[in-house]
Amino acid sequence: MTNPDIVIIGSGIGGATIASGLAGSGASILMLERGEKLPTTPHTRDTRAIFVDGHYRPKEMWREAGGAAFNPGNYYYVGGNSKFYGAVLIRYRRQDFSAMEHYGGVSPAWPFSYEEFEPWYSKAEQLFRVRGALGEDPTEPFHSIPYAFGPVPDEPPIARARAELKGLGLHPASLPLGVDIDAWLKDGKTGWDAFPNTGAGKVDAQTGPLAAALADRNVELETGAHVEYLEASSDARTIAAVHYRQNGTLKKVTPKLVILSAGAVNSAVILLRSPSPDGKGLANRSDQVGRNFMNHNSSAMLAIDPRRRNTSVYQKTLMLNDYYLSDGKGGKPLGNVQLLGKIDGHILRANVRLAPKFALDFMAGHAVDWYLMCEDLPDPESRIMVDGKDIVMQWRRSNMQSLDGLTKVMRENFRACGYPIVLSRPFDKRTPSHQCGTVKMGDDPATSPLDPFCRSFDHRNLFVVDASFLPNSAAVNPALSIAAQALRVADHIRKTELVA
Repeated sequence: MTNPDIVIIGSGIGGATIASGLAGSGASILMLERGEKLPTTPHTRDTRAIFVDGHYRPKEMWREAGGAAFNPGNYYYVGGNSKFYGAVLIRYRRQDFSAMEHYGGVSPAWPFSYEEFEPWYSKAEQLFRVRGALGEDPTEPFHSIPYAFGPVPDEPPIARARAELKGLGLHPASLPLGVDIDAWLKDGKTGWDAFPNTGAGKVDAQTGPLAAALADRNVELETGAHVEYLEASSDARTIAAVHYRQNGTLKKVTPKLVILSAGAVNSAVILLRSPSPDGKGLANRSDQVGRNFMNHNSSAMLAIDPRRRNTSVYQKTLMLNDYYLSDGKGGKPLGNVQLLGKIDGHILRANVRLAPKFALDFMAGHAVDWYLMCEDLPDPESRIMVDGKDIVMQWRRSNMQSLDGLTKVMRENFRACGYPIVLSRPFDKRTPSHQCGTVKMGDDPATSPLDPFCRSFDHRNLFVVDASFLPNSAAVNPALSIAAQALRVADHIRKTELVA
């Protein structure tokens, strides 16, 4: 297609889901994905290849503001980062849609309420075939439709951990997951968290919404199509063309609508690199494109009992939100606690280089592995920039007091549960812990590039639908919120742009 009705840039959660929402509308849709389909190879269940050798990591470097280069953990495949995600499809809590005070400042409100957004959460849960249970978590907001599938079952060591936490008066709850556990384990006895999905075990962007979208003959996917910049019309009020490179050749497509879904970093980069009269890039009258970059403050925590082996294969079925809305003592929010996929010695080796392998194997075999996640607050000086061909990240972490507090209280809890050794380690910039916020939505074009339906205030035919639009990071995995907004925006486009 050279003149499609719609071009969608990116096939991750945002791009694939909005494509599924627009499929069947009669519009011709071209999806441009810079990566290729993830192949099935012996590396897909090899923890050494994945976590030590970095087999799937991108062959690119970004720079910190100041000059130091690093290899980012973002993936470029059909389905985007979701091919490696933990498949946690959890709703923001109702309170996350309102302004909420944290130790590091105020988390801003969304431009609409949870109640307005709730039906789209339900539709997204159905699309991603989410497994879950209601009634376990006191912070769980209202659901108009129950989960269609029961939760992925706890393995015996995790059932024991659930009982131990309950014994402290806490409220452990089943993680809502896009995982067909039987299909996943059929392809290999491993966890799925951070493992590539080459089968049907995880419902990711490719196996869920993209598969549904491509059933429409009017939807076409081009791979190896790396979008370099957008071209504005002569009056700068619309996007006239999308320029991309494929197999070394620069190509151009001229759609009626452009939906940018390249991810929180790369969507901002594409806009910043796009020519504009003021030199600030497109959709950037507010000077907010690339700003307000957020990446969850998070740590891994290992609760170790040398007397008991953890025989779990996948482990990741449990969360704890007792400290999500307060610190448990009437103070400010801390964050979410959830299980990691089961680690082994190779995974530990990726982070602890000096210890002998037998010690790492013993530690991994006797640990229950947790993920502590706290909100990173938006800051205009926390930003993504471009310098020639380089991507520059200036991440100013905020609200670290919450992570310190959550680490302290969970260490106390795990020791009270009988784990004599509790170790923790924060994640750094190499781990894309839910990057978001760089092209945020809002009500005011002076302070936000996008309106509440993710349409650019500056260019009427441009929408940005990925983690970029999030006005806050909350303290839970954002995939379901991105998918729900993608369905909401697709519905809006059908009603306002595709009417006969």
